[in-house]
Amino acid sequence: MAIDGVSTALRPVGPVRDDTHTSNLDGLPPLVLGGAQFNHQYNSDPFRLPVKDIIKRCFDFGVAAIDTSAYYGPSEILIGEALADPEISGKYPRDTYYLITKAGRIAESDFDYSPGWMRHSVERSLKRLHTDYLDVVYAHDVEFVPLDDTIAGIAELFKLKDEGVIRNVGISGYPVTILVKLAKLVRKRLGRTIDIILSYSNFNLQNRLLKQNLPEFADAGVAKVLNGSPLSMALLRSQAPHAFHPASPELKKRVVTAAEYTASHGVELADLALRYALRNWNGTTVVGWSNLSEVEAGIKAYWDSLDPTVTETDVLLDAKVMEILGDKLDETWPSGLPENYSYVL
Repeated sequence: MAIDGVSTALRPVGPVRDDTHTSNLDGLPPLVLGGAQFNHQYNSDPFRLPVKDIIKRCFDFGVAAIDTSAYYGPSEILIGEALADPEISGKYPRDTYYLITKAGRIAESDFDYSPGWMRHSVERSLKRLHTDYLDVVYAHDVEFVPLDDTIAGIAELFKLKDEGVIRNVGISGYPVTILVKLAKLVRKRLGRTIDIILSYSNFNLQNRLLKQNLPEFADAGVAKVLNGSPLSMALLRSQAPHAFHPASPELKKRVVTAAEYTASHGVELADLALRYALRNWNGTTVVGWSNLSEVEAGIKAYWDSLDPTVTETDVLLDAKVMEILGDKLDETWPSGLPENYSYVL
């Protein structure tokens, strides 16, 4: 048997065409399609990407959730056009998948967390995505805004939740400690609990800080913590990372050594790293794919990560990679305003 020419050996990772699981965050599938790939930062011409085919393939295999942002160039527009196409809308009604976006980041160094802008951004996202509600809206990359200055914008997101426009309010960013602080600050100032948090590059074969801090998020009342970018923005692979990648030169050098080691054992570092993240993260992971082959490889990696035979080999390679990384294991890079790191609640 096959689904659109793809062997059903690739089993769905979650419910398919099911409108009973999307009413709350408990129904999130283990994999979410990351929309950052549909952007000039990761692809020179995102308009040439097979976005509709990627989304349909994801939905066919139970990846019934899409994460994007108003900041990701044409990503929202491309996703919205794909979802409105009868080939998808005719098979997958809006209540059979999650739509997740972000607001507050406008450009690389341009942020606006004012209530008026946050509302405008959400309303624009609704139009771009051809929907009348959003399952999640994150305040985007909160570490770049003074924490006290984020509160009014996040309060506006909660107003939109009360109006039924947003179902869940979240915060996203890189530094785990700042995300913890802000979740607690929101609870203190607004008397509301952040529903969901997304951090990227903080749970993978090189960095385990997100998982180590889950008790802190629980103390802040956060129900869901998502792991984004399990390959650490394409750092953990045999190819060179993107020019913009902020990892230290020494960390990049050790990743090259690790990739050479895994290759000598017939294993691509990116495949090993993805399986590690999926196997060891008890929750949802956001993964970006630019073509159908990557989608299928990602779904295969999910099932391989649960295979005891694969795991038996992987854990040995995982340990050796961590040994190669040495004191660069759990190393992070600066992101955001220095004042937010020293902020005292």
